[in-house]
Amino acid sequence: MSERPAIYVLEHDFDRLSAMLEKQPQGNETAAALELELDRATLASPEKLPPGTVTMNSLVHFRNEGNEAEYTLRLVYPTRQETDEECVSVLAPAGAALLGLRVGDRIDWPLAGKNKLSLKIIHVTHAH
Repeated sequence: MSERPAIYVLEHDFDRLSAMLEKQPQGNETAAALELELDRATLASPEKLPPGTVTMNSLVHFRNEGNEAEYTLRLVYPTRQETDEECVSVLAPAGAALLGLRVGDRIDWPLAGKNKLSLKIIHVTHAH
């Protein structure tokens, strides 16, 4: 696996994500991988967050380098239901992979039964 880029997570997102992960069933591979990502994350306040960082509820434009398809999805908690917008749960492999990355970063994320998901961040819009 290639070297993973540094990730930055807002302190309040970290607290909420940690609480959510405590409630996940054992054996959830994506939850376990997300927990490892949070362990290596640099925590930041909103004022100290590097520009272009993917946070919870941000709108992320990214490319799947495996098939060159581009997507624009909002990174959400699994309980949030949206009808008018395309969302990806932070407990989905792509959602867990995106959290904390910055514009220009790329990551290889392991998938069950497949090789990996290779994603590159193109643009990030934060929710206000």
